[in-house]
Order: sequence, then C-alpha cells, then structure tokens
Amino acid sequence: MKLRKYILPLAIGAMTATVALAADTPPPSPLEKVISDAATLRVGLDTVWVLLAGALVFFMNLGFGLVEAGLQRAKNCVNILSKNFVVFAFSAIAFYVIGFGFMFGDGTGWIGLKGLFGATGPDNSPAMGDAYKGVYSALNWTGVPLWAKFFFQLAFAGTAATIVSGAVGERIKFHSFLVFTLILVGIFYPITGHWIWGGGWLAKLGFYDFAGSTAVHSVGGWAALAGAIALGPRLGKYTKDGKINPIPGHSMPLVFTGLFVLWFGWFGFNPGSTMSVGDGAAIAHIFNTTNLAACAGAVTSLATAWLLLGKPDFSMIVNGCLAGLVAITAPCAFVTVPSALLIGAIGGVLVVFAVLFFDKIHVDDPVGACAVHLCNGVFGTIAVGLFATDSVPGSTLKGLFTGGGFALLKAQLIGVAAVGAFTFIGTFVVWIILKKTLGIRVSAEEETEGLDLGEHGQEAYPDFLTRAPGSRHS
Repeated sequence: MKLRKYILPLAIGAMTATVALAADTPPPSPLEKVISDAATLRVGLDTVWVLLAGALVFFMNLGFGLVEAGLQRAKNCVNILSKNFVVFAFSAIAFYVIGFGFMFGDGTGWIGLKGLFGATGPDNSPAMGDAYKGVYSALNWTGVPLWAKFFFQLAFAGTAATIVSGAVGERIKFHSFLVFTLILVGIFYPITGHWIWGGGWLAKLGFYDFAGSTAVHSVGGWAALAGAIALGPRLGKYTKDGKINPIPGHSMPLVFTGLFVLWFGWFGFNPGSTMSVGDGAAIAHIFNTTNLAACAGAVTSLATAWLLLGKPDFSMIVNGCLAGLVAITAPCAFVTVPSALLIGAIGGVLVVFAVLFFDKIHVDDPVGACAVHLCNGVFGTIAVGLFATDSVPGSTLKGLFTGGGFALLKAQLIGVAAVGAFTFIGTFVVWIILKKTLGIRVSAEEETEGLDLGEHGQEAYPDFLTRAPGSRHS
C-alpha cells in the first residue's frame, strides 16, 4: 500500500521524460526519409542481384555434370553424376566450417584467422550478420549482407572442386574423391583465395583477378592435373609403344546441353562479381566481354581442330567455348570488347594444343579439364597484365599493351606462379597420401566393368545394352 502512492508519480515522470526526449528529436524530414528509403532499396536490390548471380553459378553444377558425363563412357555415368552432385554438399560444409574464414577472415597476408568454425566472430557471437567489421574486413567494400556474400563465394568454391571431378574420371575411388574435396575446399582453395580476394599478399602486390581465372579455375586445374598424374591413365588409353587410343564419350547431346548450362551460368559468374547493381554500364560491359570471348573461343577451336585433326571435332568446339569463358573470367571487367574477342580467340586455339599436349605426355584427362581450366586460367590471368585499360567502365588498370608498362604484368605473373606452385605441390602431396592410405584407384576389374556397378551398384541406362552379350565387360 505504501508503494502504491509512488507508482502514479513515477509513471507520469516517465511519460514526461519520453515526451521531452521525443520533442528534442524531431521526426525525419521528407528528404531524409527518401534518402533512407533509397539506401534500403539499394541494399535490397544489390542483395537480390548477388543471390541471383550466386544461384546461376550454383546452377553450373548441372552443366559440369552433363558435360563430364557425356564425355565419359556410359558405364561410368552414375559415378560422374554422383560426384558432381555430392561435391557441392561436401564443399558447402567445408567452406562454412573453415574455408570461408581462411579465405576472408582477418589475419595475416597468407591466411585468414577469424570467422572460423561455423562463421562466428571472435566473441563467439554470430558474425554472419551486418556487423562483421573486424572479422571479414576484406568484404566490407560492398554493402550487401554477409550471408549473401557467403552464398556467392560458396558457389565459386564448389566450382573449383567440380573441375577436378572430370579429370580424374573413370578410375578414382568415390570415397577418396570426397575426402580430397573436403581438403581442397577447406584448405587449399581458401588459402590462395585469401591471397587474392581476402586482402592477402597478392592483393597488396597489385594482382587482379576479377572473377576467378586463377582463384577458381586454375586452382581447380592444378588440383586436377595433380590428381590425373597421381592416378595414372585409364586402362587402354595408351599402348605400350606410346600410341594414343581415343576413348570417346557416350553422349554428345549431354555435352551440348551441359555447355549451354555453363555458358548461361557464366552470366552470374562474371557480372555477379560486381556485387552491386549500381553500375549498370559495368555489368552490361562484362556481359558482352564474357559472351563474345566464348563465341570467339568456339570459332577458333573449331578452325584449329579442323586444321590439325582433319575434322571439326565437337568436343574440341565445346572446350574452345569453355576456354574462352575461363580466359575472360579474370579480365572481363578490365578489357575492351575487341580485346575480349582476341582473348577468347587465343583461348580457343590454346585449348586444342593443350589437349593434344597432355595426351602426348600421357596425362589422361577424359574431359580436357586441365586444358580448359588450368591453361586458360593461367592465360586469362596474364591477359589482365597485357590488355587491361582504364577506358572501360569501372576500370583503373593499364596493361602492357595499353600504356601501363610491365608493372601489372609482373604482378600477374608472380600470382600465377605462386598459386600454381602452392596448389600443385600441395594437392599432389595430398593425392599421394590418400594413395598410400585409403587408395585412390579402383581395381582393374572394376574399372573394366564400370564404376557405376562397382562403386554404386546401379547403371545409368539399365534398359539398354551397354555390354557385349554374354560378357561382363564393356
């Protein structure tokens, strides 16, 4: 009862203080409200753009699966599809737990040290909100929520792992490939990614890779090359006297469909790396450099294959188109459209010679992943140092051929060499360790019968005759 007489005065005092505070804080003016609403809308549009672009890159997993399945034999179709399906799931977990922190977390010039183990901040509070400064400072340059950036970067990480799948096809143990995927996406990919995109030493050196010719494609290519060497060639691929025995894929329609899925996805891969819809001119420019480089690569690979092989080999044309896309991925925002045509054209020629070169040295790559992603990832990165210009929207760079001298080219060459050495040597060691422990290659009998039955106990085409009558072998 004694307290009751104090309640009313206290309530009146609180209301008076609130009214006084509100009186001291005038409501926002119409102009301030318009500015605030415009800023909110801008962040929303940027976020939708980044997530849409990330979804397009995610969709590329379908393209990789179709291309790789089509370029390999029917008896291994389930296996290659399984790898391309599960690889993204394994990549997502590895990247979430440690990869994203290693890549974008604040740390040294060599590796990120914050935001590890489930993307939490140093005080164990969730760092995946808007307040992430001091944890992922390298990503503060764009205002979209960090979860949007995470998904976009995750799609890229999954792409690097998928590249490896095709090069080691038709003879690798399924479980060993999955273990390698965890290691690649959890450790190797994010470490070199930190050097380039995470504020690491290559970024400070002046190395530029707009959408990942090196950060994604050549990293996947180096890991694929190491795996192909460690595994050795498929049975019957090379004769004892060194001759090459072609092993054709089983479905060019799958390859055709997969190519267009990948081409379509690249319009998220490259333009999406702007991380903003604010500069429409830059986005439109990147769309066209990307597309025309792909077209040029298809045309020159067709001509090169026709001249060297006597026939316009369709698989070479497909890889030429992909080579143009890989080559333009690093310079797409820094070069003119005519330069993009030239870069794509060179990539289309390069991939044909690269496929023939790897065959000549008996590196068996069933889908040409090393020729496409490694060789053209390297070339595309160097192309920045040659063709970059400040005359295109958003670019401030100048390469060797545009009046910038050797400075940019030098940084690009250092980056290519450093990433290549670290990735190839490191992943080769991993492959050898797996070879000595889990084993990485299926038995000769299983390889002959096909990995679909041996590894998965099922076939892609059970109602069709894929083996000779009365024989267990293809």
